[in-house]
Amino acid sequence: MPKTGPMNTDASEGSSLLDWVERVGNKVPNPTIMFVYLIGVVAVLSAVLSWAGVSVTDEVVIPVPRDEFSQINEHLGGTWSIYDSVTGEPAEVPDFVVSEETFSVRNLLSVEGARFFFSSFVDNFAGFGVVAVVLVSMAGVGVAEHAGLMGALIRRIVKVAPARWLTFILVFVGVLSSVATDAGYLILVPLAAAAFYSVGRHPLAGLAAAFAGVGAVFGVNLLITPSDSMLTEVTNSVLAQLGMTPLEVTQNYYFSIVSSLVMALVATIVTAKITMKRLGVHVASDLQVADEVEKVDEAAEARGLKFAGWYLLGVAVVIALLTAPPGAPLRDPSTGNIIGNTPFMASLVFVISLAFLVCGLGYGRGARTLQSGNEAVAAIAKTFGSLGGLLLMFLMIAQFIALFNWSNLPTVAAVSAAELLQQANVPAVVLLLGFIGVIVVLDVILPGLVPKWVIFAPVFIPIFASLDVAPQTLLAAYRVADSPMNVLTPLMVYLPFMVTVAQRYKKDAGIGTIIALMVPYTVWILVAWIALFVAWFLLGIPWGPGAPVNF
Repeated sequence: MPKTGPMNTDASEGSSLLDWVERVGNKVPNPTIMFVYLIGVVAVLSAVLSWAGVSVTDEVVIPVPRDEFSQINEHLGGTWSIYDSVTGEPAEVPDFVVSEETFSVRNLLSVEGARFFFSSFVDNFAGFGVVAVVLVSMAGVGVAEHAGLMGALIRRIVKVAPARWLTFILVFVGVLSSVATDAGYLILVPLAAAAFYSVGRHPLAGLAAAFAGVGAVFGVNLLITPSDSMLTEVTNSVLAQLGMTPLEVTQNYYFSIVSSLVMALVATIVTAKITMKRLGVHVASDLQVADEVEKVDEAAEARGLKFAGWYLLGVAVVIALLTAPPGAPLRDPSTGNIIGNTPFMASLVFVISLAFLVCGLGYGRGARTLQSGNEAVAAIAKTFGSLGGLLLMFLMIAQFIALFNWSNLPTVAAVSAAELLQQANVPAVVLLLGFIGVIVVLDVILPGLVPKWVIFAPVFIPIFASLDVAPQTLLAAYRVADSPMNVLTPLMVYLPFMVTVAQRYKKDAGIGTIIALMVPYTVWILVAWIALFVAWFLLGIPWGPGAPVNF
C-alpha cells in the first residue's frame, strides 16, 4: 500500500514556478472549449493576413502516386513506360518530386472557408487516425486490465526490477516504444503511473517519466523505425533533384543509439531530482480506487501469468509465420524487408493490442477472472465508455488541425522562419543551432516528425550543402529539435489522454498539471541533446555507417 501524507511544501524557486504554471494552466477552459476558442482565433488571424495578401513561395516534396500508375499500366496491358525527358532513356517512377509552389493565407471567414468548415466537419473527424489508434489499442488493454493481467504485470515488474532502476527502465522502454508509434502513449504511460503508485512513489512522476521517454525522445531509437524510412525517403527525393548521393536509412544510427541512452538517463535524473521532489508523497485519498484494496491470490496470479505466457507464445508464433518466411504477408511485397516502411511495422499497434487481448484472455482463464466471451466484450465496452470525454476532445482537435492547415498559416510561418535562417551569414554550427531553434518553436504549431521535414528539407538541404554540411548532419539536428516540445504543445493529440490518466490519481488535474510536470523534461532534454549534438559535430564523429559529419 503506498504511503500517504501531505504534499511536498518545499517552496524552492523552481518548484514555485512550476506550481504557478500548473495553477494558471488548470484555469484554462476545458480542452474541448479551449480548441473552440482557438478555432475562433485562427479564423480571425487568417482573415486579417488574407486581406493583407500574405503569401510565401517554397519548394515542396510531393509524393508520386505510384500505385495509381501501376494500376493504369496494368489496364493498358503493361506496355506503358516512363522516359527521362532529357536523355530519352527509360526511367523509374520516383517516390517523390520537388515542385515550387506559392502558399497564400486562406480566409476561414470567407465563403470558401465557411464551405470548407461545414462540408469537411465529419470527414475531418473520420480522417483523424488517432481515434482509431486509441480504440484499437485500448480494446486489448481493456481486456487485459479487466482480467487482472495489468496489475499482475506491474507487480512482477516492481518485484523483479531493482527500485533504483525502475524509472530508467520505464523511460527507456518509452524511448523504444516509438517503433510502434502510438502504443507507448496509450499503454506504457498508464502502466508507469500505476507502477510508481504500487511502490509508494507519486504516480504522476511515473506518468511524467514515461511520457518524456515516449514523446520527448521520439525522434531516436535503438531500432530502425518507420519514421526513419519516411525521413530518408523525403531526404533522398531532395538529394535526387540536387544530383547528390542518396542516404541509407541508417544515416543517423550511431547518433540515435547514443541519444536514446543519454536522453533516457537525463529523463531519469529529472524525475528523481525535480519531479519527485516537487510532487512529494502521493495523497492516496485523491484516488478513488486507492481505497479498493484487493487481496492478491498469489497462486491464481501465478497460474494466470503462466497461461498468459503460453498465449503470448502462440501469438508470437502466428506473427512469426506471417513475417519470417520469404513472401510472407507482413514483409514488404517489393523488397522483402521486415523493418522500415513495411506491412509489419504498420501492423505493430494492432499486433500489440492483439497480444494484450489474447494474453488477457489467457490470464483470465488461468486466474479464473474472465470466464466468458461476454465478459471480454463487456470489458472492452467499459473501456470505450471511459473514453467518452477524450473522444469529444478529439472531435474538436480534429477540426482545429484541419482548419489550421487549410488556412496555410503553419506553412507560411514555417517558410518565413526558414527564410530568416537562410539569410543569416554565420558559421555552420551557429546556423545549425538556429535551425534547431526554429524547429523547436514551430513544433508548437506544427507537430509531427515527418510533416515538418517535408517543408524544410527542400529549403535547408541545399543551404547546408553549400556550407559543406552533409544532409545526415542536418537530419540529426532535426531529430534533436523535433522531439522535446512534443510533450508541451497543445496540439499533441495525446495530451488530453495524459490528463485523463492523471485524473485517476489527482481528481483536479488538468492541462496545467501535465505542462508543469513536463517543462523540466523539455528544458533539460533539449539542453543535453543540443550539447551532445554540438560535441558530436565538432568532434567529427560519423552519424551512422558511412555517414560523416561533412562531405
